[in-house]
Amino acid sequence: MVSLVPRRTAYFAYRAGAELARLVPEALGSPFTHAASAMAPAVFAQRRRQVERNLRRIHGPDYGGRELQRAVAATFDSYGRYFYELFLLPTRSRAWIEQHFVCHGEEHIRAATDAGTGAVLALPHLGNWDQAGAWLSGRGYTVTVVAETLDPPELFDWFVSTRAQLGMRVIPLSPTAGTEVLKALRANEVVCLLCDRDLTGDGIPVDFFGERTTLPAGPAMAAVRAGAPIIPVACYFRPDGVEEAYIEPPLHTDRRGPLRDDMARITQDLALRFEAMIRRDPTHWHLLQPNWPSDRQAAGPAAPA
Repeated sequence: MVSLVPRRTAYFAYRAGAELARLVPEALGSPFTHAASAMAPAVFAQRRRQVERNLRRIHGPDYGGRELQRAVAATFDSYGRYFYELFLLPTRSRAWIEQHFVCHGEEHIRAATDAGTGAVLALPHLGNWDQAGAWLSGRGYTVTVVAETLDPPELFDWFVSTRAQLGMRVIPLSPTAGTEVLKALRANEVVCLLCDRDLTGDGIPVDFFGERTTLPAGPAMAAVRAGAPIIPVACYFRPDGVEEAYIEPPLHTDRRGPLRDDMARITQDLALRFEAMIRRDPTHWHLLQPNWPSDRQAAGPAAPA
């Protein structure tokens, strides 16, 4: 029984955070979130170091000093804002979400669903992607997301339930996820994939911010097999409390040669799109885990999952 306590701590923390966010007036909850986020870099030292590595990849190896410290603090602040807003989203009306979300490029998604192919929305961990999913659902799209399973299972179930309240269906990341994604696309659904991190370790090698790593094969495979477009999407926070999304034109996913070569080309093109999206505001990029081989070497065996 004792061994279950640490595993369930995260679950109870999320549940408590969600309840507090809904009970405490925003005039108090938002400043408290900022204050807690300001302490996070000191508390989560390993994740702080990962953020520093990410920022140096973007700005260059000499990026440091107070400028780096401010960027790290801003990154944790935006991450705290993401969770605070996620906790509150199930209480928001469709009208509120519509009023607090600005989208550029919806016509790319509409063209795909009008054609009946469905669409693969490929996103990096930027801004509040859950509010984007809720907004899409409110616009009449059938939204399906693939999500990493979590331990303990109660925590994963909480995320599934929260996203269901926002109008999203969750497919757990598993050996059958690819089949379920194909079914969703063939049913003309919009499938959202957070894919700037290779969770399974069997992704496609790419150059990403000047260093070799792997990104998931899922977007390219789904697009090629289902004939659906890959549409890169980036979400950002605005200082006025509004979320902003940029939906870009689809990638070129036409077949040009052997499947392996096409998959590599498409995934590398996606990595380049992600680079440009992240550079627009690196402090909104919530990738706090090792993502390159050098990250795992630097973090050692105790690197957070």
